[in-house]
Amino acid sequence: MNLSNLHPAEGSKHSDNFRRGRGHASGNGKTAGYGHKGQKARSGATRPGFEGGQMPLYRRLPKRGFKNMNRVEMIGVNVSALERFENDSTVCINCLVEAGIVNNAQDTVKILGNGELTKKLNVKANAFSEAAKAKIEALGGTCEVI
Repeated sequence: MNLSNLHPAEGSKHSDNFRRGRGHASGNGKTAGYGHKGQKARSGATRPGFEGGQMPLYRRLPKRGFKNMNRVEMIGVNVSALERFENDSTVCINCLVEAGIVNNAQDTVKILGNGELTKKLNVKANAFSEAAKAKIEALGGTCEVI
């Protein structure tokens, strides 16, 4: 037994759903644990990030750059990863998901030219780099943009 696995006895602590504000006899009546007056005693809590009128942190920090609304994030797959497929087979995005190379079938996939390829493959992807296209077609394979 050590400090990391100590815990109070079962039933010795009150639960969090204790009924507050139900009279003096309950032990938590009148102010119901909120104290006397003040902002935290009232209904309508402040919004997250409010610092009591001080300029909040998210407005004090400088803003840098921008996010392009029309960006397309592509997942790069090198031709060396296509080596695990059989010779003369068709490789599509669903095949890449089944092989564990890509996580999601809805991802936009771009085939990149890093590594070596020794098999003839018919590859269907969203985009190809020039080097990847050259390596696939040099072995007699095809590159189809979907």
